[in-house]
Amino acid sequence: MSAKQEARAQEILRLLSDQKKMNVAAIAEMLDTSQVTIRKDLDSLEAKGFIHRVHGYAELDTSDHLTSRLAYHYDQKKKIAERASELVSDGDTIMIESGSCCAILADLLAKKCRSLTIITNSAFIAEYIRNCKQVQVILLGGIYQHESQCLVGPMIRDGAANYHVKHFFIGTDGWSEKTGFTNKDALRAQAVRDMAHSTDEVVILTESEKFSHPGTLPLNIKNASIRLITDDNLPEEAQDVLEAQGVQIG
Repeated sequence: MSAKQEARAQEILRLLSDQKKMNVAAIAEMLDTSQVTIRKDLDSLEAKGFIHRVHGYAELDTSDHLTSRLAYHYDQKKKIAERASELVSDGDTIMIESGSCCAILADLLAKKCRSLTIITNSAFIAEYIRNCKQVQVILLGGIYQHESQCLVGPMIRDGAANYHVKHFFIGTDGWSEKTGFTNKDALRAQAVRDMAHSTDEVVILTESEKFSHPGTLPLNIKNASIRLITDDNLPEEAQDVLEAQGVQIG
């Protein structure tokens, strides 16, 4: 996908995030592009599972699968992933947990790096970058969760213990001063804890809106070295608390 196609795709996803459903003619008019070009863009987005097309209209996939979450605030997530990608160089070995920002990061790195090893518990990410032959993917074994398409359970701990990396990239479902970063699934939260023992730094990728969702299952990674990469709308109160706790921001 060229830079122009990528820019149009991001703008289409932004429009659909706001409007929920739009016809091809309206999208073409707003982007000052031909309907033929927009149809090709929509074909590409539909192939990736971001959207559905019905009777001349396009709409975001409203399922709870990771493909639909990728489309939500895609441009914002891509900027976060781009900043995170600056921490990674050719030849590195990294860990990535499941999540939409993490999947976008894996895709960016697969295109950027000539040689890279990714250790992950996400079957979705392994599939998402399957065509990038320059990336070696080590998929940790465990119990397969159908909805999140990731692997969990005690085998994750045993598998991750065989490695040590500089960076472990994760997402989060929420945050509060009392709980810290959270995950809505207990088994996924435990997988993060187990993998975090094998890294020098846990890097959390998330949109700032997550800081208005407290969550109920703490990740409990407070003793790890933590870096947060988010957008420019991080609440000042949250930033003060995080910095006081030693979290590096940016």
